[in-house]
Amino acid sequence: MLGVTNAPTGIWIDEGGHVIRPPEPAFPAPSALRDAPIPEALPDLLREGLEEARKIRNEPEMYVAALRNWVERGADSQYVLTPDEVIRRSRPRPRAEGLAAAHFELGEYLRRTGNDERAKHHWREAHRLQPDNWTYKRQAWSMTDPMQGPSDDYEGSWLGDVRKIGAENYYPALEM
Repeated sequence: MLGVTNAPTGIWIDEGGHVIRPPEPAFPAPSALRDAPIPEALPDLLREGLEEARKIRNEPEMYVAALRNWVERGADSQYVLTPDEVIRRSRPRPRAEGLAAAHFELGEYLRRTGNDERAKHHWREAHRLQPDNWTYKRQAWSMTDPMQGPSDDYEGSWLGDVRKIGAENYYPALEM
């Protein structure tokens, strides 16, 4: 919804209900994983996933400073975007993405009602229609393997897909 494809994502909406910053990475604090030691005794997939996660771009200081500036200054904040800039930064939502969202939600409904096998069909279709949506991929992978590893149910895996795009590209850079 609103173009969110991963978490954490922030969307700034003013008191009048206008979007003044479209979806963007919204880290509230530095990642606890970045500096924590990774035990050697972990399963390889988990250890390698944590090592890769450390490479993911994480810019909480910049985001939180901008958010505080907006809270203090309101519409006068330098971080409030013009309507034209909001549109420029917003991703278009082609028909395939709308269909992907419908398939994902149907898959979620089917999973909640105990129809896991039927849900898989809809999650696979969501992946096919919008392959860059990490929310869709991670939810489906987690239902098969909590560590989001490779399976016969879905193409790819968290670690494999992150390595394909490069961890530094997992989130787009903030445009402040």
